[in-house]
Amino acid sequence: QVQLVESGGGLVQAGGSLRLSCGFSGRTFSRYAMGWFRQAPGKEREFVAAISWSGEHIYYADSVKGRFTISRDNAKNTVYLQMNSLKPEDTAVYYCAAMGIEFRLGIDYTEYDYWGQGTQVTVSS
Repeated sequence: QVQLVESGGGLVQAGGSLRLSCGFSGRTFSRYAMGWFRQAPGKEREFVAAISWSGEHIYYADSVKGRFTISRDNAKNTVYLQMNSLKPEDTAVYYCAAMGIEFRLGIDYTEYDYWGQGTQVTVSS
């Protein structure tokens, strides 16, 4: 069974940076696309970024393009989300997710079968 453990959230001022990490265990990490999603209070879960199993293909939500960077280290079974120029509207619980099917990449949260516990990111104005 896949397990995902996120870390790196916290409180930061607008314009600041944070890096989220997500450790993967239970299966062969290099076979699975990974995604980051977020959910703010009273809002639906939304796509942030996704990366293919090899790291060759990457997608971003328009709201974070140019500010966030997703990356992965297959040797460390870890995916990262570097968040720069943070805005108060980035405040949310951020979730790491793994696709349920090997060698498939998507941006719809319903395609992801495995989820971390979430990490809170709060950006103050």
